[in-house]
Amino acid sequence: MPDATPLLEVDNVTIRFGGLTALDQVTFDIKQGEILGLIGPNGAGKTTCFNVMTGVYQATSGQVRFAGAPIGKLKRHRITRLGIARTFQNIRLFKSMTVLENVMVGADAHSKVGFFDALLRTPRHRRTEAESVARAKELLRLVGVKARPDEIAANLSYGEQRRLEIARALATSPKLLCLDEPAAGFNPAEKLELTNLIKKIRDAGYTVLLIEHDMRLVMGAVDRIVVLEFGRKIAEGTPAEIRDNPAVIAAYLGVDEEDAS
Repeated sequence: MPDATPLLEVDNVTIRFGGLTALDQVTFDIKQGEILGLIGPNGAGKTTCFNVMTGVYQATSGQVRFAGAPIGKLKRHRITRLGIARTFQNIRLFKSMTVLENVMVGADAHSKVGFFDALLRTPRHRRTEAESVARAKELLRLVGVKARPDEIAANLSYGEQRRLEIARALATSPKLLCLDEPAAGFNPAEKLELTNLIKKIRDAGYTVLLIEHDMRLVMGAVDRIVVLEFGRKIAEGTPAEIRDNPAVIAAYLGVDEEDAS
């Protein structure tokens, strides 16, 4: 069950690009141990909000706090080290590297092995490398990548590449895993498998933020939902509460209400 303690807080965040207000005084939090869905019609501000939380954009006003500390002015690599990992709408794997190497790249975010350790292959380097390999294989099992660890990433199916990207994000040892449209391009069976995977990741001790337009997946996977429209938060609640919210139905679910039921 989710902890009542907020892990990430979006506090009255506004972001403007020239004369366009992309987010307008948006406030919500993500509690430790929960799966939060962030939804809304196209252009609602979901990706902008996601990018503010992960350091791609800086808010014009308001604040983002992680584990109680403001992170709005930190560089992306610092945010990753604090414990926020993300995937992308478009897969961004190292296609010429192996499955195992792709995951180990994520583990490097927390590596304390120096240049000379690696150059001289010191006992410390060899021990750290062995630990990274074992951890990478564990994560591949967790997300269900069935390909051999020495398989080139480009040879994987689309669905396997999506799972590999999630494993690489988990390799950074995040406290919060942010998934940006992870079901893009999936068929119904793959979406059901993804729903189960997201719950499995939460049950393994991670907190998850899910941005996804597939309402059946969102309703089946998350504990709580925040809804944006035109850069403003219009609703927040459980899947059942959101499904029956007139403002949400008018803004979003009414387009595909039957699929969401």
